[in-house]
Amino acid sequence: MQLHDVWFVIIAFLWTGYFFLEGFDFGIGVLTKLLARDRSERRVLINTVGPVWDGNEVWLLSAGGATFAAFPEWYATLFSGFYLPLLLILVCLIVRGVAFEYRVKRPEERWQRNWEHALFWTSLLPAVLWGVAFGNIVRGVKIDAGKEYVGTVLDLLNPYALLGGLVTLALFTFHGAVFAALKTVGDIRGRARRMAGVLGVVTAVLAVAFLAWTQVDKGNGASLGAMILAVVALVAALVANKFGREGWAFAFSGITIVAAVAMLFLTLFPNVMPSTLNESWSLTVTNASSSPYTLKIMTWCAGIAAPLVMLYQGWTYWVFRKRIGTQHLAEAH
Repeated sequence: MQLHDVWFVIIAFLWTGYFFLEGFDFGIGVLTKLLARDRSERRVLINTVGPVWDGNEVWLLSAGGATFAAFPEWYATLFSGFYLPLLLILVCLIVRGVAFEYRVKRPEERWQRNWEHALFWTSLLPAVLWGVAFGNIVRGVKIDAGKEYVGTVLDLLNPYALLGGLVTLALFTFHGAVFAALKTVGDIRGRARRMAGVLGVVTAVLAVAFLAWTQVDKGNGASLGAMILAVVALVAALVANKFGREGWAFAFSGITIVAAVAMLFLTLFPNVMPSTLNESWSLTVTNASSSPYTLKIMTWCAGIAAPLVMLYQGWTYWVFRKRIGTQHLAEAH
């Protein structure tokens, strides 16, 4: 295996970790409107991800940085061609971070309510847009012989990509509901489980349609195995949730995300951005990668730094592992 193949796998791993962690993070943001009945319950939901949301976004920074360094042609074409949707995601992530930090800086109800609205919309929009973006990456876009994207924003809003956006929104919200049931106590815990059951059925319908479409259009034997694993894990998550085994439900919903993202990358390889104009114009792990020397240095750096970051993040989740409820909230001021 060449180093550019190794870095394709590393980048796939980073995106998978991001969607696994930020998936329930986005889901909690959406559930602040769908699940919480009052401000206290919204505070509970927000507090379930309060200590970890910023750490989850490190995976996005790592994935983007690794793409820039290991596959500069992929990075350049992706960020120039998908400029508007990726800019919208960036703005949402900035506003979302501000909403987490500034929501409680003032006691006025209107101030807090506006930041809660912002938190909801800046969780929902990226959840959709990431699915649209990856749907287009897998499907292929209009790339010319000069490795430039020559399509328009409207070309990105095709049925396959839009279905991908609905799948990520439903899957992340389901993942968030399972996480909420795992991390809360009291009435909100039971309602989170019931909502997870409904969301899981919706997710299953959308995900099966999207993954089957992907398999028929671009799939291979490895992607078929990942698709089957994703479907089985989603069903297992629904069964575990029904019987109140919230830890298992969360584990299986996470496996669903991991298998689904793995399927997309398995259908993509050895391309990184297929061209719909001419197959020979596609960006691949070979023609889009950095020099072997650059990849060698990156591999040494990643081998040292990545385990330390993962250990620290795992320790953070361990420290904040306890369930919370409205009775654990500090008195509002």
